[in-house]
Amino acid sequence: MTADPPAACCPPADDRPDLRPVEGEEADVELAALAKAIGHPARVQILRLLARRSACVCGEIVEELPLAQSTVSQHLKVLKDAGLIRGEIDGPRTCYCLEPRTIRRLKALIGGL
Repeated sequence: MTADPPAACCPPADDRPDLRPVEGEEADVELAALAKAIGHPARVQILRLLARRSACVCGEIVEELPLAQSTVSQHLKVLKDAGLIRGEIDGPRTCYCLEPRTIRRLKALIGGL
């Protein structure tokens, strides 16, 4: 199944540096929250799938994973609540994509370990 062009969901590249510290109590809390969000193999698979595409609709994600649609939706909600992905309603579908700034922040926090 080929996806339609991505909706406005996927943000343009934001190359501004994130100047928040990668160490300290606030950074530790932030890293723990993001780690909890990616703490399930299905959520890691979803992030990898979205990284390979510019956008994705929920139905395509369900086709790629051996999980029920309702289970995939719950994992998408966790990732969205953590700010790792965006989801925007596009007619009868929801378009999902990575939130690049949060992904970069996660990488920086892990690099600060």
